Amino acid sequence: MNNKIESHIKDLRKELEKHNYSYYIKDDAMISDYEFDVLLKKLSDLEGKYPQYFDENSPTQRVGGTVTKNFETVVHKNRMYSLDNSYSLDDLLDWEKRIKKIIEGPIEYTCELKYDGASINLTYEAGELIKAVTRGDGFQGDDVTINIKTIRSLPLKLRKPFLDSFEIRGEIILPLEGFHKMNEVRILVGEEVYANPRNTASGSLKLQDSTEVGKRPLDCLLYQVVVDKSKFTSHFDLLSEARDCGFKVPTAIFVAKNIDEVFDFVKEWDTKRIDLPFETDGVVIKVNSLRQQEELGYTAKAPRWAIAYKFKTEQQSTVLKEITYQVGRTGAITPVANLQAVQLGGTTVRRASLHNEDQIEKLDIRVGDTVFVEKGGEIIPKIVGVDLLQRPLNSVATIYAKRCPECKTELLRKEGDAKHYCPNEFGCPTQITGRIQHFISRKAMDIDGLGGETVDLLRKEGLIQSYADLYDLSVDQILPLERMAEKSAQNIVSGIKKSKAIPFEKVLFALGIRFVGETVAKKLAKYFKNIDSLMNASFEELVLVDEIGDKIAKSIVAYSNDYLNIELVNRLKVYGVQLELSAEILENQSDKLKGKIFVVSGVFHKMSRNELKKSIEDNAGKISSSISKKTTFIIAGDNMGPAKLEKANILGVSIISEDEFIAILKN
Repeated sequence: MNNKIESHIKDLRKELEKHNYSYYIKDDAMISDYEFDVLLKKLSDLEGKYPQYFDENSPTQRVGGTVTKNFETVVHKNRMYSLDNSYSLDDLLDWEKRIKKIIEGPIEYTCELKYDGASINLTYEAGELIKAVTRGDGFQGDDVTINIKTIRSLPLKLRKPFLDSFEIRGEIILPLEGFHKMNEVRILVGEEVYANPRNTASGSLKLQDSTEVGKRPLDCLLYQVVVDKSKFTSHFDLLSEARDCGFKVPTAIFVAKNIDEVFDFVKEWDTKRIDLPFETDGVVIKVNSLRQQEELGYTAKAPRWAIAYKFKTEQQSTVLKEITYQVGRTGAITPVANLQAVQLGGTTVRRASLHNEDQIEKLDIRVGDTVFVEKGGEIIPKIVGVDLLQRPLNSVATIYAKRCPECKTELLRKEGDAKHYCPNEFGCPTQITGRIQHFISRKAMDIDGLGGETVDLLRKEGLIQSYADLYDLSVDQILPLERMAEKSAQNIVSGIKKSKAIPFEKVLFALGIRFVGETVAKKLAKYFKNIDSLMNASFEELVLVDEIGDKIAKSIVAYSNDYLNIELVNRLKVYGVQLELSAEILENQSDKLKGKIFVVSGVFHKMSRNELKKSIEDNAGKISSSISKKTTFIIAGDNMGPAKLEKANILGVSIISEDEFIAILKN
């Protein structure tokens, strides 16, 4: 009897998934909504009666019902990079030139529409959805699996075998028809309408009640499969197979044999996009060959093998009411245009960046002017011109600010700098708060429970004036603050204490040294190994480090020679903050390959390409993407390009195998 019930439950699940696929993926309803609901109710009743046959990926789980108060932060197995943007066909030509310096021979490109939604990373094992994580900062995101399961177009189980374990990435979108219907309902009940589909889709992923998520007509469009080793040779074939397995991979994907065919696709969709049922803001162009993708690799922020072409955005005119000035954590001053509200790209725009004094002078922007505003692919709107015919007769030329808007210190502008700076580094309130906010941020010290508003409140109350002061805070000091409960105060102190275990490279980034971003901090940490060696390094020693130029070196020297900075670092040492590489990391590093430059080419078997590169860097070697007279070794795997081989022979560069490289490391 039980076997029959279990079998019946499984048959119902298969039938419902078949109808779900037919309706949401194939756009071909095989039964009515009523008939579907009857089958779903029958399955739900059986699962309730026989809980031993529960399946977390059953079609009944799509309706939601789980309340999540806190979304767990998950580190991505494979980093979710950003894409470099281009705004003209000339930009695409420049991108192709850069690619052809590394890849010899013919290159195919895939062209896909760029969907305007919220990025998601999905993990499948044995054909079932295991986890769904938001993009976050690219390194880690939030686990929203419960909410994602309510999206009808996303397969909880694959229709046929695909890959044993893989990640697939896509965009959670809100189709325009569904978005407008949601707003019609809100208008009827007197609630404020949603601003745009993208923000509404993104916000939906973090709703605490999955039942509410299930009521929203969200969709999931997939665009990339991530696997360590694949039986596929091209990105297009991988996506085509994913589509056959039940994923909603848009059919507006084209394989271009050359850059001219890419141009044709871009031009075609710049017009056709207005008829799409969802928002799109450009085209993503990728190198189609997975082998070539691997060979091209990544920069610090983006894959070299992909680029986004952004369509020209909507432009609107409005009136400039006032120019104000913002102070950044490094003291940089940014002029901001305060505008008469205008609708632009589905959002209400009231402010736009004016960048710097040169930009204001170039456009001759004045208060009272009618200005042209656009997003141009940027998150922050910008002013691109002035309607001089509308200029008031009493118009007065803009005089750039002379003093800091926060501390009234006279502003400086160094030769070669586009921006003005407030030099009152340790006395300007905004700079103090900004540096501490940077210090506690997720990519830096990642201190839980402590936000920007709390930092500002702590500063105003005189409890902190620098990030070192955080480590002196106690629960008793924090508790009397406005809107502060004992649990919150304890979480803050606990979060600060935990940050003492944050690794050196993140601490180095957290210090906020000008021009020292995440990638530079990692290189410096790996090279100098501890803060004392770094701060004692001369300009000449610093520029020897890979990718450290004059500007960064000068900034580090200036930071290291400032008495107040030295005092801050010494205090962090006393508190036990990690200011040197851990023994475990040092154990896996050496200077064996110091002074040697490697080019990695081909397909490898014992180590992945990324593992090879990490081994080179861990042992003080340098990696280059192209062969030159300075190249010491080429590590050659299977399918190394013949052009690379020929160039290596001409230049007399030594070619070694994967095994020979491993032997060099051992010896």
